[in-house]
Amino acid sequence: MRLFVLGLLLIQIIACSPNEAVSKAVFDESDFRQDIKILSSDKFEGRAPNTHGEKLTLQFLTHAFTEMGLKKPNGKDYLQAVPMISYTASNDQVIRLGDMNLRSGQDIMLNSRHDKERIDIEQAPLVFVGYGINAPEYHWNDYRDLDMKGKVALILVNDPGFAHPNSPLFDGKAMSYYGRWTYKFEEASRQGALGAIIIHQTQPAGYPWSVVSNSWNGPQQDLRPNKNDINNRILVEGWLNFDKAKQLFKQAGLPFQNLLDRASASEISLPLNMTASISFKNKVNYSNSYNVIATLPGTTQADEHIIFTAHWDHIGTDKQKSGDNIYNGAVDNASGTAGMLAIAREFVQLVKDNGHLARSLTFIATTGEEQGLLGSRYYVEHPIYPLSQTVAVFNLDSTNIYGPTTDYIIVGKGKSELEDYLVKNASLQQRHAISEAKPEVGGFFRSDHFSFVKKGIPAVFAGSGNHPIDEATAIKKAQMKKNVQGCYHNTCDEYREDWDLRGALEDLSIYFNAANELASNNDWPGFYKGTEFYSLRPAHPPVSD
Repeated sequence: MRLFVLGLLLIQIIACSPNEAVSKAVFDESDFRQDIKILSSDKFEGRAPNTHGEKLTLQFLTHAFTEMGLKKPNGKDYLQAVPMISYTASNDQVIRLGDMNLRSGQDIMLNSRHDKERIDIEQAPLVFVGYGINAPEYHWNDYRDLDMKGKVALILVNDPGFAHPNSPLFDGKAMSYYGRWTYKFEEASRQGALGAIIIHQTQPAGYPWSVVSNSWNGPQQDLRPNKNDINNRILVEGWLNFDKAKQLFKQAGLPFQNLLDRASASEISLPLNMTASISFKNKVNYSNSYNVIATLPGTTQADEHIIFTAHWDHIGTDKQKSGDNIYNGAVDNASGTAGMLAIAREFVQLVKDNGHLARSLTFIATTGEEQGLLGSRYYVEHPIYPLSQTVAVFNLDSTNIYGPTTDYIIVGKGKSELEDYLVKNASLQQRHAISEAKPEVGGFFRSDHFSFVKKGIPAVFAGSGNHPIDEATAIKKAQMKKNVQGCYHNTCDEYREDWDLRGALEDLSIYFNAANELASNNDWPGFYKGTEFYSLRPAHPPVSD
């Protein structure tokens, strides 16, 4: 009889849903949905830093953390001031490349991150520098023997591996950090260039021209620079529409496709025997934006922190746009911020039910992600808690609105041991962990977790999946995809009642269970050998037999 009872108990455990077998977390879809709806409402005006929308967002997050009873890390409030500078280039720009007069917004997007009322460049030589990469470890330098002083660089987006996905060039199909647009402007600055313009192409960039024109329009925030940083930065930076780039090279008598092939095969620099003349007014404002930080203290290992991040900001309102001019950012990233709040609430309940967690959990709603990971970059340079005591980071950015999936995406899969916790908990939901479908667009470098990775802290950006759990979900997903096509960084990224958030809740459970396990042990995950971050915190050596 005893064996029979034990057998029944085992059958009941196996029959439980995977999440029930792992944890008692029950995420409230109504709360999750309502938080998204509020944060992405027109009232919040697109949540741009240094706007009324930011004030409303800070009030909302502060109220949520207060209601949960989470600790204020500085003892006074939940806010970490992030000193920012805002640059606004006038829309009335005079831009001439070679013999072409270009229209701001349609043909080209230019800004300056200098504290100057007017930007003027007169007949600066144009130089094509391929991918604009200087990477000694890859024996690659597009600037070799080139003096860029007083010149404007024209640069291809992504890196050579994109054109040769099956080759050993860089990281092959997956974008390396050298493919990021932020790196290209930084390297052009180090090379002493006067300006740098990236040639936009939709496939290697991973987004259409509309994303560039929307994101680069209006005020552009950055962290407040020191004098040396600003003096050494290029005067003008921006993007050139691909069709206009082809016309420019045709005028120079250079077959553009031939140049693309040459640039992807070997380092290249080529003066175009053309000049750039650029003139526009530039408005500069100094202000503070804010990260919102709250902590659930641990007990026996309270000085060791597991961090959750989600950026609260989006790109605000375009007052010069007729009709709907609010970039609500519902998926990106009201959904991620709401997801972080949901996880925080579940951990608060867990502690109430079970008494304690060994390690502390810290929740950071970051500012300025859309402007270049500003809030997370500032935090890692001015951490509330020592980075040496930061165990791991779980980042939420744009959660799944299309329903449950049989797979689970880990962006940049293969970087660190932290992923093992995700793989394990995904498998308990009968889901298999995979990398993203398009590693060539560099998703691993495009959200707040990467600021921590650069400091040697294992961080993950994961969720969603490509394969719906059943035919009905697949049909609904296909229709929803049509409805939101082109909405990334556009005014139609709005909350919709037909969102299927079951998949998002499953993803939140994976993060919750992974963090719960890590918060209750002594593990310090490291980066795998062969990654560019291995030396910063090496993975554990394999145990010998």
